[in-house]
Amino acid sequence: MTQPTQPRITVWHEYRHEHENPKVAAVYPQGMHVAMADGLKAHGFTDVRTATLDEPEHGLTDEVLSSTDVLLWWGHKAHGDVSDVIAEKVVQRVWDGMGLIVLHSGHFSKPFKRLMGTSCDLKWREATDKERLWVVDPSHPIAHGVGEYLEIEAEEMYGEHFDIPTPDELIFVSWFSGGEVFRSGCTFRRGSGKIFYFRPGHETYPTYFHDGVRQVIANAARWTAPTASAPRAFGNRQPLEALPEPK
Repeated sequence: MTQPTQPRITVWHEYRHEHENPKVAAVYPQGMHVAMADGLKAHGFTDVRTATLDEPEHGLTDEVLSSTDVLLWWGHKAHGDVSDVIAEKVVQRVWDGMGLIVLHSGHFSKPFKRLMGTSCDLKWREATDKERLWVVDPSHPIAHGVGEYLEIEAEEMYGEHFDIPTPDELIFVSWFSGGEVFRSGCTFRRGSGKIFYFRPGHETYPTYFHDGVRQVIANAARWTAPTASAPRAFGNRQPLEALPEPK
């Protein structure tokens, strides 16, 4: 895949909590996916669409996936309702070069777990903790414009140990007012694709309206977008040079 002038972004969201929990609906009356999409548009992205779990094929048809350069994924209570077939298609698209941004409880999603090859389990607590995300790699493009840290006044706590492979790059480490720490901004490469996991985003808090969070997601969309690369070739090949006949 070659790098597009403007990456084509699909924001995928379960969109179940907003229909079942009035508190979530009050925070995100149009859905979390719309808040995320609006944040990306505010940062200059013009080709942004959304897809949700209960659409046909979860909104991720072959046509949608083939025309997506960066996929954002938020899931929580319905990971098991995601079709294995669709999950595998997402994984294959990442291997082929599509960028993937996994948000908050998407750590337990089928695509992320399959790409990581681990349980992706962690500690958690919903108790209105303050979260301070420290930038530990200030030179990384995903940290651009963030400053030394981001502070979120109320969020769900995620704590170590986070059962993921050692990240290729660690960009953010979170501290919570309850005392825990967490690797909250991690990058990985799988095949030709780039992956960014970003921790904040519990559904009962207005995290996706936070200016700093929106900045990070916009930076990540630019970073995970496909770039020009050498083709990945596999299978039986003929020699480039003439070989002597076998004796």
